[in-house]
Amino acid sequence: MSEFAIDAQRLARRYGRRWALADVTFRVPPGSVVMVAGRNGSGKSTLLRVLATAIRPDNGNASIFGFDLVKQREDVRRAVALLSHYSYLYESLTAKENLQVTADHLGVSRDSIPALLDQVELGPRADDAVATFSAGMRKRLSFARVLMQKPRVVLLDEPYGQLDPPGFALVDEVVSALKARGTTVLMATHQLERGAQQSDLAIFLEEGRLQWSGKAAEAPLGATR
Repeated sequence: MSEFAIDAQRLARRYGRRWALADVTFRVPPGSVVMVAGRNGSGKSTLLRVLATAIRPDNGNASIFGFDLVKQREDVRRAVALLSHYSYLYESLTAKENLQVTADHLGVSRDSIPALLDQVELGPRADDAVATFSAGMRKRLSFARVLMQKPRVVLLDEPYGQLDPPGFALVDEVVSALKARGTTVLMATHQLERGAQQSDLAIFLEEGRLQWSGKAAEAPLGATR
C-alpha cells in the first residue's frame, strides 16, 4: 500500500492534437485537502476525471492509495467519489428517491438518507422531483450522494459553482467534515481565496502543465486571474 493517497507521475491526456494534461507530476499525503487552480481550459477537470477513471491517461501513470488507475480501475472506483459539473441525477425521481437509488447501487443502508438531506439543507424538499430543482439545489443533492459513498478520496470539480453564499458555507462545512474524518480532497475551483483557506496544499495548472505546487497558504493567488 502506497504512503500517498494520490501519486501521479508524468500524467498526460490528449484530445485530438491538443494535450489537456502534459507531464503532470504530484503527490498527495492521506487526509490532505488540495486546491487545484488554473484558468478555464488549463486541465483541471481533465485531471479530476482521469483520477476518477472516467477517462484514461494517454501517458504516464497514477495511483490512488497504491491502486493503479488503469490496471486496478475497480479498486480505484471503490475508493474515489467525483462531484463533476454534471449532476447525473434522475429528473423524474424525488431527492429521496435519487439517494435511494444510490444507496441500493452501493449496497448500503437507506437509513442515512434523511440526515444527508438535512445536512445539505434539502430535507423539506425530500419528496419533490429533481426536475423542479434549481441548479444550486441539484448541486446540494449531488453533495449528499458523494457523502453517502464514504470514499477515501473526494474529487470536487467547481464545488462552489451555481451556489449562493449559504451554499458556499455548506461547501466549506462539507470539506471540513471530510478532512476531519481523514478523507483526502482535491478541489478544482476558481474561488481561490476561499479554496486556499480550506486547503493544505495547492497545485496550479496552465495549458495542461503543472506550473506551481506547494502549501496553499503560500499559493500565488493572482497567477490565474
